[in-house]
Amino acid sequence: MNRELKKLGILLSGRGSNFLAISDSIDAGRITGAQIAVVISNRAEAAGLASARQRGLNAVCIPSKGKTREQHDAEVVAMLKQNHVDLICLAGYMRLLSPWFVQQFPQRILNIHPSLLPAFPGLEAQKQALEYGVRVSGCTVHFVDEHLDHGAIIVQRVAPVLDDDDEHSLSDRILEQEHIAYTEAINIVLNGCHAKGRRVVIEKPRSI
Repeated sequence: MNRELKKLGILLSGRGSNFLAISDSIDAGRITGAQIAVVISNRAEAAGLASARQRGLNAVCIPSKGKTREQHDAEVVAMLKQNHVDLICLAGYMRLLSPWFVQQFPQRILNIHPSLLPAFPGLEAQKQALEYGVRVSGCTVHFVDEHLDHGAIIVQRVAPVLDDDDEHSLSDRILEQEHIAYTEAINIVLNGCHAKGRRVVIEKPRSI
C-alpha cells in the first residue's frame, strides 16, 4: 500500500540553491514519500521562484515590503495551510519568523544554517568562522523555534577550513554539504522524529 505523500512548503528569498537540491532529491528518489506543494518567496525577483515555475511547481510571491512582520506572516501561513503543507523548509528565506508563525507549525519548520551551531549564528557565518580561525566548519539543519538559529539539531555535516580559504570558497564547500544535509534531515523528519529538549529523538519504525 502506498502511503500518502507528505507535502512540503519551501520558503526562499533568493536563488534557492537548497530548494533546487531538495527538488532534485525528490525527483531522484533520495527523498521518498514527499512532494513540493508550494514554493513561496517574499521577493518577486527571486531566482528560486523562477526556477520553481520552470519546474512546473506551484510558485507564489507574497511581497513583504510595506507590511508588518505580523501581516506578512499571516499571509504566508494562510497560503501554507491552503496547500495543506506538512513540513516547511526554509531555503535562504531572509526573514525572521514571528513566534506566532512558529506556533502554527510546531516541530514542522526546518532551517539550514552554514555553521556548526551553536557556533556562529546569524548573518555571515562563514566570515565569522574565518575570523575566529576555526579549522572545521559545516552546516546544521535544525527545527525552527522562537529564537534565532536555536532549535533542536537534526543533522550536522562538516567541511574543512583550508589555509587559503576566503569567504566565497568556504561558502561553496559548505554549500555542497548543505545539499546533502537537507535531504538527510527531511527523510529523518518524514520517517518520524521529535525534539526532546535539545535532542532530536529518531522514532523506531513500528513492526507490522
